[in-house]
Amino acid sequence: MDTTVVVVGAGLSGLVAARALHRRGVEVVVLEAADRIGGRVLGETTVLGSRLDLGGQWIGADHHRVRALAAEFGATEFPMRTGTLPGLIEAGKRVPLWSPALWLAGLALAAAGVLARTGTPKRWNRTTLASVLRAVPGRQARGLLEAVASVSWTADLDRFSVEAMTRMIRAQGGLRTMLSTAGGAQEALLAESMGALVDGLAAELGPRVRTGSAVTSIVRDGDGVTVRTGTDRLRAAKAVIAVPPPVAARISHEPTLPRPRLDLEKNTYMGLVHKAIAVYERPFWRERANGELVVLDGLGHAVFDTTAPGGPGHLCVLVGGPRARRLDGLDAAARRDALLRPLVPHLGSAVLEPVGWHEKAWHLDEHAGGGYTALPAPGATDGFPPLSSTPAGHLHWAGSETAREHPGYLDGAIEAGERAAREVAEALG
Repeated sequence: MDTTVVVVGAGLSGLVAARALHRRGVEVVVLEAADRIGGRVLGETTVLGSRLDLGGQWIGADHHRVRALAAEFGATEFPMRTGTLPGLIEAGKRVPLWSPALWLAGLALAAAGVLARTGTPKRWNRTTLASVLRAVPGRQARGLLEAVASVSWTADLDRFSVEAMTRMIRAQGGLRTMLSTAGGAQEALLAESMGALVDGLAAELGPRVRTGSAVTSIVRDGDGVTVRTGTDRLRAAKAVIAVPPPVAARISHEPTLPRPRLDLEKNTYMGLVHKAIAVYERPFWRERANGELVVLDGLGHAVFDTTAPGGPGHLCVLVGGPRARRLDGLDAAARRDALLRPLVPHLGSAVLEPVGWHEKAWHLDEHAGGGYTALPAPGATDGFPPLSSTPAGHLHWAGSETAREHPGYLDGAIEAGERAAREVAEALG
């Protein structure tokens, strides 16, 4: 044996699994296709020295695993700055809170919450969310609902069923939790970025993590697995695949994977999302407005104030679903203008002059495949969170999508990595 366990993918889940095994005295090698670690976590340093996250960043109110890992590495948690409700913008004007559109959108969201608790008729697994939203009266109400759905799930709403929506809501703790900051899924951030956790895990593993090593095939037999990359061949007793199913589908297997796993890889796709963070000397907008906004027209993007206490100003912008692709053909200056100019009437003209601009189109990342998570195709009977993690012989599964708690979140990635490590350790005896 070249090693005891091969972990495929150096994202948060894979690194957690590898470290847990390493601490149990199990020899482990992590193979990462990209030239960096982190997967859907990506921390960067700004020109002003602050840290930010271009990938997963939020800590939910009950995300105790990521909090524990952050505490272990001495990272500084701070609460999101938020108002009672985000400001809504259309055609450069604020939509008043008493607008009928808001009440209608609120009723629609309440109905979605009820469906998530009670379940939907089978036919709704082939009914797309886009077709339902087209029937909602009122341009503003539709715009708000489309923006909320696109940013929440990064789905192409023409490829996202009502059944998928309700199951995602249920798995992620309900709409109130999903959409809330204080007490919800976006409660806190780390001043050092989530990248600090990835770096800490990788540092402990050292040379056991190999980047630029895309796994092309895995052969399973009675004694273990043979894992091949473009340049290497590794023999191991066990393997853990810690990448989402649409990315794992690129790996060939011998013998063929069990039908449930093949269907899972075939019937899921990664979400579309463009994330950008504008950096300013200070959070000047706080003098006149809350930095939490939803732009209903144009790209339908969401804006968040992710500034750390005492730090330079950070405005985080998210564009989800097919609208994110509208930015792909633009240069950086045009993308920045498209995302920031709608904010001028509310935050001031200074918003157009950040000292730093960081962005990432996750759907253009060949190794991540997209973000935030894997999504089921309409009509599929699998691909709903949490995804199955039943081992296939000596092959085990991690990744945030397989978490029992908080699938699709960073906390879920940690849970899945810890669970996979336990499974492998028990199987090894």
